[in-house]
Amino acid sequence: MHPIQLVVFGSGGVGKSALTIQFVQGLFIEFYDPTIEDCFRRALQVDGQPCLLEIIDTAGTEQFTALYDMYMKRGEGFLLVYSVTSKGSLEDLEERREQILHIKGSTDPAATVPIVLIGNKTDIIHEREVSTDEGRRLAAEWRCPFLETSAKTAENVDEAFFSLVREVRLASGMHGSGTSSRAHGRGRRRKCVIL
Repeated sequence: MHPIQLVVFGSGGVGKSALTIQFVQGLFIEFYDPTIEDCFRRALQVDGQPCLLEIIDTAGTEQFTALYDMYMKRGEGFLLVYSVTSKGSLEDLEERREQILHIKGSTDPAATVPIVLIGNKTDIIHEREVSTDEGRRLAAEWRCPFLETSAKTAENVDEAFFSLVREVRLASGMHGSGTSSRAHGRGRRRKCVIL
């Protein structure tokens, strides 16, 4: 089975690693240990269809941004994570999204690049700086799914990744049966390789 490459982006300290580890291992990591790059794999079923996910947890600090182009080229879907306790972390995602669209060569960002916007750390209620409505408005502008999560309580963590898998499948024309919509009927095309 071909792994689906998912990339998790966001500023330092927003909980990218905590979300990923909660999803893959079912654990919450309390302490903050800045990541350079971690890669996780998980086999599971989404909507009754088996899939193998390869999740790249990226660095959120400026010194490692040179690696971002490589992640963006390899990635099939992108989880853009901000902390609801930091308005700046939400604002940082605009540049990251633009960079993804540029690298992917997207002229119509709405339908071609699978992105899910995630507001993390909803368990820290007293420090909230970004309202749910602000996240929803940005997701509506970007025309992508939006979820609020808590890596600590595991709220919506699975659904965040499942939603991204659905977006990847939608963008690649995959249906519930695991076959491409082009494989049936008039939309079928053949490729010619000249050596």
